[in-house]
Amino acid sequence: MNDTALFKPFVLGPHTLKNRIVLPPLTRQRAARPGDVPTASMALYYRQRAGAGLMISEGTQIEPRGQGYAWTPGIYSDAQVDGWRKVTDAVHAEGGIIFAQLWHVGRVSHTALQPDGAAPLAPSAIQAHKVKAFIETAPGQGALVDPSMPRELSRADIGQLVALYAQAARNALDAGFDGVEIHAANGYLVNQFISAHANRRTDEYGGSLQNRLRFLREVVQAVAAVVGPQRMGVRFTPLFSSTDEDRVYLGFVEPDPHQTYIEAIRILQQAGVAYLSIAEADWDNAPDLPRTFRHAVRQAFSGGIIYAGRYTAGRAAQLVEAGLADLVAFGRPFIANPDLPQRLANGWPLNALDAATLYGGTEQGFTDYPRHAAETTCTVAADG
Repeated sequence: MNDTALFKPFVLGPHTLKNRIVLPPLTRQRAARPGDVPTASMALYYRQRAGAGLMISEGTQIEPRGQGYAWTPGIYSDAQVDGWRKVTDAVHAEGGIIFAQLWHVGRVSHTALQPDGAAPLAPSAIQAHKVKAFIETAPGQGALVDPSMPRELSRADIGQLVALYAQAARNALDAGFDGVEIHAANGYLVNQFISAHANRRTDEYGGSLQNRLRFLREVVQAVAAVVGPQRMGVRFTPLFSSTDEDRVYLGFVEPDPHQTYIEAIRILQQAGVAYLSIAEADWDNAPDLPRTFRHAVRQAFSGGIIYAGRYTAGRAAQLVEAGLADLVAFGRPFIANPDLPQRLANGWPLNALDAATLYGGTEQGFTDYPRHAAETTCTVAADG
């Protein structure tokens, strides 16, 4: 596979990526508590995977109210910034490039996770269904729970949130990240503003599609003013199937998903954003994105395009060679195979994923997945 499109360099803003393989944001719930601080184990985890052309951190909440799952890291305190700096130092020591994903879950939270037990925040006071939050029930133990009823954000609240995204971007630069990604997918806060299912506002942030896109536009502009548009990306989940499973795993199916997301992508184009990341449905027998949509995305956006789904190396290379994608992200395979790019390049078999250790826990299923024996042997021989 070494001679396929996946292993050609790609220029992304000021960065030259060594290959087209991306480590996407993957929630692992291993932050230290109290404080939700990145740990030395997290630094090792990312360092092990620095063979990716581009790495995106797991979602990191921009403020305490942005948390929907216990033990996920933040990027709003000094301790968190210091913890992330150890991660970025480790990645840079291996020649890697890493962006921070800026995350706010909005209504997908619970009063147990909110400061002073307050209601979660949302564009409209509509409770999230067919999705779960995760709370700690005892040290190291937790439970999935239904999200609490949220309160509707005021205009002043919205302005404060836009400022919090900008501050989180400053914190990411202070922590040594090479750029940032705005999480506008999976039914979380930005996605809630975009969606006609979650946004029933009657002011300038609701109603028409352009009004529902206003929060996205303001966040993009505020973050771009901090990091520069060529050091940022945005992630969407444009779903075209209306099954219950779609809503559980990813978010919302809009009445006209094609129009909704092409208009959203035009905002990124106008801002000069470096890349667009599209997360596809990734369960068994999930429907593929319409090819007409992929072509419309390419026509609407001149920056880098990342697709993430259940891609094999061959299918990913075909998408890049067809000019529909510039980079392809591999999620679960990268968890179980820290040396995934080398494995794909050489056709080596992949480690199996231990699904029971995905979220929370210890080093098991986190930093203990082995590299391929042939790679280890070559490294030892070269060092010797």
